[in-house]
Amino acid sequence: MMKKRRKKGITILIGVMLFFTVVSINSQDTITSSDTITPPDTFTMEGEAALKTGDNLDSLLNLWYVNQSLENAVDDYSPEADTLIPDFTDSVYLQRLADIPSVVDLTYNRIVKNYINVYTRKRREQVRIMLGLSEYYFPIFEEVFDYYGVPYELKYLSIIESALNPRAVSRAGAVGTWQFMYSTGKQYGLTINSLVDERRDPVAATHAAARFLVDLYEIYNDWTMALAAYNCGPGNVNKAIRRSGGKRTFWEIYYFLPRETRGYVPAFIAATYTMNYHSEHLLNSAPLTLPRYTDTLVVHEQVHLKQIAEVLGIPIHQLRDMNPQYRQDVVPATAKQGYSVKVPVELTTSLIDLQDSIFSYKDSVFFDQGKMVATPLRYSSRHRVDLPADKYDKLYYTVRSGDNVGFIADWYDVRASDLRYWNNISRNMIRTGQKMVIYKPKGKSSRYREVNNMSFTQKQQFAGRPVSTSSASNTASGGGAASPATTSPASADTGSGDWVTYVVKQGDTLWEIARKYPGTTETDIARLNNITNSSKIRPGQVIRVKPII
Repeated sequence: MMKKRRKKGITILIGVMLFFTVVSINSQDTITSSDTITPPDTFTMEGEAALKTGDNLDSLLNLWYVNQSLENAVDDYSPEADTLIPDFTDSVYLQRLADIPSVVDLTYNRIVKNYINVYTRKRREQVRIMLGLSEYYFPIFEEVFDYYGVPYELKYLSIIESALNPRAVSRAGAVGTWQFMYSTGKQYGLTINSLVDERRDPVAATHAAARFLVDLYEIYNDWTMALAAYNCGPGNVNKAIRRSGGKRTFWEIYYFLPRETRGYVPAFIAATYTMNYHSEHLLNSAPLTLPRYTDTLVVHEQVHLKQIAEVLGIPIHQLRDMNPQYRQDVVPATAKQGYSVKVPVELTTSLIDLQDSIFSYKDSVFFDQGKMVATPLRYSSRHRVDLPADKYDKLYYTVRSGDNVGFIADWYDVRASDLRYWNNISRNMIRTGQKMVIYKPKGKSSRYREVNNMSFTQKQQFAGRPVSTSSASNTASGGGAASPATTSPASADTGSGDWVTYVVKQGDTLWEIARKYPGTTETDIARLNNITNSSKIRPGQVIRVKPII
């Protein structure tokens, strides 16, 4: 028997937040020119910092609201414009950095220039996305930094930390917009448990980052040294100071720092330059669909994000991206401990008026206490989510070699996230012979009952996907949609079904392919083929270019 539910309560926090506020920065210029320092003799863009920057930029495409915006955007950006990307002399870069109001030392040298080239030449599309995201996030960061007395320009640190992706996770396990490790996050008061990870909360994590930066500045009395310590820790910076004979500036201890940290400060300076002078490099912000106004409310009773999303009619992925701190979509609020939920401002009154309906909506499905206690963190066939039998038909599928979560979800016309939820799958890990359960609404399951008995080719055809011999050999390495089929290069530039296709040749890039088809962009091709890393295309691969009109 379910226990009697407490009176539902929602407390409205401080007003409506306007995310397109322009904040004036009045800071003293203290710029060191490249003539006053001795830059290091060697540098490679293949170092860890450069790789980290690239990984974080690519991870932007995992954000739902980024994909939605790019899908619906009417964009005047043209790949042909890349051939017109201007280049500037060192004196221009030096002067522009000097003109940025900053209390942080914005040194210019060839290392910084290499990072500027990464942002303004090699990662243009991702930078355009970040420019759009900055209109949402930077006012939040500036307001918090103003409270703690942190220089506003340190907001650009989030560019190299996470590319403004609140769900970014580094190879070392750092999480969120400000990339906190577990111990540091706990030290600065962030809640981290199985249901909540405030390292992903842009507001809470920014408060922690500001306090951390202030503490580091008090140690070194130098913001550039504080940045280095933010990356590798005060211990490593102190060791570098001792090994350098007591030097106290970043460039003087450069060679004694860890390799990643050597590129960290130059990357910050380059990000600061790029975000201030993007238009000079013909970079405009992507027209991202973000809520201009939001409201934050505090709930005092446990609620699932799907309850809110389905009652209010908001896409669950959008609600998740507005509340990334809830790891399992559960807001674990109690009468004593409230938790915040952010929604578009136009839904605020609806959330308050419909709170009773929200809390009771499918509550036996989302909050059966016995199942919540028994659910393991890893997959076990003995533990599954059961949906009401009077509303859903239950189908079973036996995993075969070559299957993955994305394939199976595609074959049954369900979302991969639902498939993982129904089967308690962690990190898309499935195994051959595993029996998976799929739910379909009553009366709509008959056409899917034979999927379990079909061959891989038949299942792909059933789902309306292109099929080839090579595509049947894909391994069950993760979720997502099926990889593009590959055929002989002889079929290049021919229509396959309702699509114009292209066979990748040696040395091709998505940008070069897009130039062959007017009206098509690199982003269009990547989206059509589920390509998250454009450097991973291979000769002989057949990719979709655009629909046949």
